[in-house]
Amino acid sequence: MSDKLTHINELGDAHMVDVSSKDVTTRIAVAEGFVTMEPATLALVIEGNAKKGDVLGTARLAGIMAAKRTHELIPLCHPLGLTSVTVDLTPDQEQNRIQVVATAKVTGQTGVEMEALTAVSVACLTIYDMVKAVDRGMRIGDIRLMEKSGGKSGSFTATP
Repeated sequence: MSDKLTHINELGDAHMVDVSSKDVTTRIAVAEGFVTMEPATLALVIEGNAKKGDVLGTARLAGIMAAKRTHELIPLCHPLGLTSVTVDLTPDQEQNRIQVVATAKVTGQTGVEMEALTAVSVACLTIYDMVKAVDRGMRIGDIRLMEKSGGKSGSFTATP
């Protein structure tokens, strides 16, 4: 792992990295996060009885849309022509939470880690928004990069 921050130039100023000399490769990133809630709230989501509608479907769409707009939210991200974004939401009744997993894919000169992380973050926020009227104590957490592949830095897999 390099200890050089690529978004900081020789003067110490933040800047957008020039990726024009990088090879075009297939790059994939997978991120995950969780929304923990009261058992009754999770039951509402699973049964599809939330007042605002289909929580999981709406969160999935919000995550996909967010991934596509990551460059508008994170100042130094490059706009990417994503080739695929998936957002999977899995209720876990034993731990009273919903696991959100996003996978982003591109064939390009820079990675898609931020797109996957943004998708997870916005999907989690959407879940919170849609059921906050019944459970303001929900917790969003453990958002992290699970794996990435492609590009000069190679592959990464998070430890469990």
